[in-house]
Amino acid sequence: MKIAVSGKGGVGKTTVAALIIRSLNAQGKHVLAIDADPDANLAAAVGIRGAETITPISEMKDLVHERTESRPGVTGGYFKLNPKVDDLPDNLSARLENIKLMRLGGVKKGGGGCICPESTLLRALITHVVLSRDEVVVMDMEAGIEHLGRATAQAVDKLIVVVEPGRRSIDTAVNIRRLASEIRLTNLALVGNKIRGEQDKEFLRAHLPDFEILGFLPYDDELIEADLSGRSPFDTASRAVAEVQALIARL
Repeated sequence: MKIAVSGKGGVGKTTVAALIIRSLNAQGKHVLAIDADPDANLAAAVGIRGAETITPISEMKDLVHERTESRPGVTGGYFKLNPKVDDLPDNLSARLENIKLMRLGGVKKGGGGCICPESTLLRALITHVVLSRDEVVVMDMEAGIEHLGRATAQAVDKLIVVVEPGRRSIDTAVNIRRLASEIRLTNLALVGNKIRGEQDKEFLRAHLPDFEILGFLPYDDELIEADLSGRSPFDTASRAVAEVQALIARL
């Protein structure tokens, strides 16, 4: 199964992704976790020690130059568009039990995006893990879906958009669906997060009536305290853990 998780910044997207990853691991699944959001730290949310010391792949300049055959310090010029990446998940992943985690990092973009060695390597890596790996793949994406192309989008089993009760979160969900449809990624569903009661559930149902809703996760001080103390949300007594396990069963 290949799962991508997206949503507006601050809605708890990385928390939801981490709960899915740890729940799958607890079921005995082998999980390849991809942190594709430069502003998040999926490794810390999963509970990997030394998460802050993991070097993003986009910052591994020697690796980028070796695989793309680009020239260090040179802007422009020729480089390989199909670099070798199939060995990277096994060689460069941080590990916890059955989980392998890769942190992609960000790429500085010009006006209309970037065709550069770093972005080429990351896109090739995403294509490989989605199309060729036999683990469960869970990708924590940016608010958009920049790392996905048409070829990989067709192989994503579910794009999960995390939303909270709020107008901006709803607008982001609608925009993500539009972007996804442009690359023919139509298997999309919502997870409502930070839900305080039935009123919040009805708010999301009313404003996003034509979306599939996989489930709702509660607003929970346990999760806030876990984030502040650097613990994984999976290692708490939050009701969200059981809710995510039920969500996975529906997936």
